[in-house]
Amino acid sequence: MTTITIPKELTKNQELVAVPKNAYKEFLDWLKKVKSARTFKPTKADLKTLERGRKNLAKGNYITLEELDNELDHIHRR
Repeated sequence: MTTITIPKELTKNQELVAVPKNAYKEFLDWLKKVKSARTFKPTKADLKTLERGRKNLAKGNYITLEELDNELDHIHRR
């Protein structure tokens, strides 16, 4: 195995990671895709619905996933 020494002046006392060039190119391609991906922009209606949900959660107006599962199971057995 080849050993190389990298001067501290070059790394500025930061950690350094060596990866194969093709893995680095794949990472750069992935990074471009992530940066170019559109992000979700909620509408006013979405924000209003979210706020209503948060208020209901704070008041305790909700059911657990287990309760929902039991209710749906009860409905399907009819």
